Amino acid sequence: MVPVILSGGSGTRLWPLSRESYPKQFLPLAGSDTMLQATWLRIAPLASAAPMVVANEEHRFMVAEQLRQVDCVPSAILLEPVGRNTAPAIAAAALQATREGADPLLLVL
Repeated sequence: MVPVILSGGSGTRLWPLSRESYPKQFLPLAGSDTMLQATWLRIAPLASAAPMVVANEEHRFMVAEQLRQVDCVPSAILLEPVGRNTAPAIAAAALQATREGADPLLLVL
């Protein structure tokens, strides 16, 4: 099972906490971990592979740093030049996961 963490979003729904340059997935809203970190920590005991993360191109360093803080090395960070919602993000992750001929089960979070 390959976890796919969707970490996109425009940061407009929880303003003023969340904003375009710092959207909600990078905020610690329910405890000391951010939403991104909490997602990985919840699934890590069940995952048989490192996660793939789909994120906005502008947030690549925040994704890498926040995962590093919880000892997670993602198998890939797929960068969206422009957000196109959930289906294209999942399609990109599926194409990446099957690149080497495997047919893995994806858990999309």
